[in-house]
Amino acid sequence: MIMIRNYFRIAWRNLVRNKAFSFINILGLALGLASSLLMILWVQDEKSVDAFHANSDKLYQVYVRQLSAGKVDAGYLTQGPLAAELKKEVPEVAYASGFQAFPPVALRADDKIMKSTGAYAGADFLRMFSYPILQGNRTTALDKPGTIAISKHLAELFFGSPENALGKTLRYEDTTSLAVTAVYDMPVSSSLQFDFLRNWEDFTANNAWTKTWGSFSPLTYILLRDHADAGKVAAKIKDFVYNYQTRSNDSYMELGLQPYSEKYLHAVFNNGVPDGGRIEYVRLFTLLAIFIMLIACINFMNLATARSVKRAKEVGVRKVVGARRSALILQFIGEALLLAFLSLAIALLVVMLLLPAFNQLSGKQLALPVSQPAFWAILLGLMVLTGFVAGSYPALFLSALNPVKVLKGSLKFGAGATNFRKGLVVFQFTLSILLMIGMFVIYRQMDYVQTKNLGYDRQNLLYIPIEGELITKYDVFKAAAANLPGVLAISKMKETPTVIEHHKGDLNWAGKDPNDPASFADAAVGYDFVKTLHLTLLEGRDFSKEFGNDSGSYILNESAVKRIGYTHPVGQPFTLGNVSGTIIGVLKDFHFNSMHDAIEPLVIRLDEKPKWGSILVRTAGGKTKQVLAGLAGICKNINPNFPFTYQFSDEEYTKLYKSEQMVGKLCNYFACLAVFISCLGLFGLAMFTAAQRTKEIGVRKVLGASESNIFILLSTGFLKPVFTGMLIAFPLAWFTMSRWLTHFAYKTDLEWWIFGGAGLITIIIALLTVSFQSIRAAAMNPVTSLKTE
Repeated sequence: MIMIRNYFRIAWRNLVRNKAFSFINILGLALGLASSLLMILWVQDEKSVDAFHANSDKLYQVYVRQLSAGKVDAGYLTQGPLAAELKKEVPEVAYASGFQAFPPVALRADDKIMKSTGAYAGADFLRMFSYPILQGNRTTALDKPGTIAISKHLAELFFGSPENALGKTLRYEDTTSLAVTAVYDMPVSSSLQFDFLRNWEDFTANNAWTKTWGSFSPLTYILLRDHADAGKVAAKIKDFVYNYQTRSNDSYMELGLQPYSEKYLHAVFNNGVPDGGRIEYVRLFTLLAIFIMLIACINFMNLATARSVKRAKEVGVRKVVGARRSALILQFIGEALLLAFLSLAIALLVVMLLLPAFNQLSGKQLALPVSQPAFWAILLGLMVLTGFVAGSYPALFLSALNPVKVLKGSLKFGAGATNFRKGLVVFQFTLSILLMIGMFVIYRQMDYVQTKNLGYDRQNLLYIPIEGELITKYDVFKAAAANLPGVLAISKMKETPTVIEHHKGDLNWAGKDPNDPASFADAAVGYDFVKTLHLTLLEGRDFSKEFGNDSGSYILNESAVKRIGYTHPVGQPFTLGNVSGTIIGVLKDFHFNSMHDAIEPLVIRLDEKPKWGSILVRTAGGKTKQVLAGLAGICKNINPNFPFTYQFSDEEYTKLYKSEQMVGKLCNYFACLAVFISCLGLFGLAMFTAAQRTKEIGVRKVLGASESNIFILLSTGFLKPVFTGMLIAFPLAWFTMSRWLTHFAYKTDLEWWIFGGAGLITIIIALLTVSFQSIRAAAMNPVTSLKTE
């Protein structure tokens, strides 16, 4: 015990005596630990999403594969009757539920009104998913039409408490009264977030297409019985839809099953199966945490080795007086552990200070689990591991010094030791350059999706929800709004141009194979739709009252026309559901979903009496504020029971890339941090090299070398590891970012200047880092240099 205490006393004295060295070392380790800890918290939170469901091992989501002409597409949108039929026809399915989310709607209780997001779900939904039920019975909560299950938040808002909410009535869109049958608590770790659930029969009663096998929109979840084999069930339901449809050999669909616990992290399809998604960000940040910790540990090794020149005689004297090598190793490991402890304490403080900003950036609610013993055990293990990893090389290296050579002043470091240290710096800068290139590519891709021409103008475009009196008085609103200064055009649609998810499969056209299961995205719009969105008509016209009743008319996009095969589509027959009509226009393809997905075939039909959706208002540039004030006044007169709300099209589009933007920002910060920590390592190498070459520099100056010659000589040597790191990082970065960009159907190019720019920035930063040591060494008096032992 006395010996151990003595080791730490010596270690503390060394730290205090060498304040600059101690500060740099502790700073590097603290930053590495803090950033790694933040990333580990984020990764753990991502992996915990949906883990609270008690039946997680038996809970699955159904997805659909579309196979046509050698092409495979897949997605989660399914047919309306699927859940009920699976439960009825497949014995292994214990429960099944459809799920259809929709945009925020207005709920009212007495004089309180609230915009809330919700969904329609089957009676089995709360039996399958383990959302905590605070009031009511989960087995019967969604059994009957006219019922609603609400969140704790809504219960407290409208009724004061969950207990008071049960049995009360809520007005839905001021048109329907719904009885509260249950109150649930919504965990933040749920990937599905909703304020309320309505009975599925209410949905199907108002949407006849949900009873057909030709439309795709709801999600389908199933819960298997105990001991059911998921693989066998997946094989059994693969061709399930052809119990209700005729199959074509050229184009057909298949059903698949995905464990619900995997859906959040694996929601991207590759070749028809889930194979990617947020799991790649989890892997990315796991690697980042490891890499930054390695960089921080490498810094310690380099800085400790750089200090070894001044501690060599100490080691030699201690060996002469009888110190064993094991004692010296313990001494230096002890110093490393002390550094790791101080760094960890600072890292915890930094994490606590940064967590609010980190949560805001990442959209999380992370907290340090200080009440969990396991957390402190992990930190203790991390500290010990860091201390041993960071202190191992200096301890082994210094303890192996020959005391005779050291005391004679003939300490020399072999090529192997020098190359090892340079190799560590190469590794640091390889990772740093890799992160920097990733930062550039992510920024460039985000800028690409934000500035690319979508095929419609999302600037100066507003979405106003169709609700309350606006459902029946849309024409009144449109007439009044059209007279406002700054309003250029007005239309409406059931969804929004930003995201069109509803698909129809009951399509027909001249020459269509009756067994072709073609599915087109389906948009129901009002008059002046093309004009309002500034879409490009390639042929034909927009919907217009000047041509009489357009209820049997259709506008298709280029992809739909290509899929059909019409050469001159305008005037050709087309049938959607049970409505036969003609094609009146062809639109140039425009993006109506994220750029992760290719543009799909789209059919647009006229529906002037939707019960929900959005009013689209095109405003003149610079007139938005004035227009909003006028629209608010019109809505207050026409629709007084609903607050005036709106969304900007460009902001809604930006939300499609929320995850990528968050990851991009975090990568920016961590890439800069990695470069900074790497530069600390380069600084350590510069210290070491300058100390080793002191006499050489003195001799060169005596022989006539100028300070600039010495500066160039030293700087060139310091930059070699940077250039080597660039050569290794460039191909790795190209491979990694090329793979990341494959997740976008429309993407930027990986141009040479991205790599060149990252390399140039790294060189400049490295030069600035080593310049202090180089200038200091070059300016040293040669007499002093030659006297140095």
